Amino acid sequence: MPAPLYRTLTSLAVFGLLASSITATAADAVDPFDGDWHFTLTPYLWLPNLNGTLNGKAPGANLNLSDFNIKTEIGPNDYLQNLKFGAMATGEVRKGEWSAFTDIIYIDFGRQNSRARDITGPDGLPLTNISVKANTSLSATLWTLGGARTLIHNSNGNLDLLAGFRYAGIESELKFDTLSTRGLLDTSRDKPRALTEWDGIIGVKGQIRFGDGHWTMPYYLDVGTGSSNWTWQALVGLGYAFDWGEVNLSIRSLSYDFNDKRDADLRMTGPALGVTFRW
Repeated sequence: MPAPLYRTLTSLAVFGLLASSITATAADAVDPFDGDWHFTLTPYLWLPNLNGTLNGKAPGANLNLSDFNIKTEIGPNDYLQNLKFGAMATGEVRKGEWSAFTDIIYIDFGRQNSRARDITGPDGLPLTNISVKANTSLSATLWTLGGARTLIHNSNGNLDLLAGFRYAGIESELKFDTLSTRGLLDTSRDKPRALTEWDGIIGVKGQIRFGDGHWTMPYYLDVGTGSSNWTWQALVGLGYAFDWGEVNLSIRSLSYDFNDKRDADLRMTGPALGVTFRW
């Protein structure tokens, strides 16, 4: 197991033991909609696949080729061994049917090999017989802050309407070499990117309870726009409630689709394991 991942899992476990000893008296039977102040904190570990699209220009020697598009993908097996630092947590404060929440992710990956899934030319035409070697570095800060109003809550769960903003500060670099059998697209490129995005978001969040209420299905969906063309985030999972909080496993996806003036898109999708503490 890579040392950074081992330290992250160890820290999550130790924090869980400490927090559970502190919050053991905070019974799950407490009604979060009773009008008192209630707080939750969820440190988590998210291991997404990172899918990126790079647009650019590379004139060929024997072809009037002006535009190309490369799609790359890296997964946990690629980046965990190069993970320098990662911190992920979400929190909420609630009073009655009103709440405020925040989520922050910071990740710093070193350079690692990435898979070039396909490459296309003008008008999206596929370019065949091309060998692509690519590697990627990425560091990112993703911060979401918002408020919510509970529209529905009963023994079966709750539904909240949310609004807020998301900040994305991303520094990435994609270095790739292409080689075609006919010399039409032989090039070497190094594409550094530094993006700062602010987007307003709206959406829904909540959870569905099953049976006696120990098993739950948390869900979240937002969509937004602003300095990027559009962005969306979705999560669905399965949780088990204890007296002190909840353990949950979910699938989470976050996507940025930049406008025509940008030359890269980004999507991160993968499993997330979290521990929620309530007091």
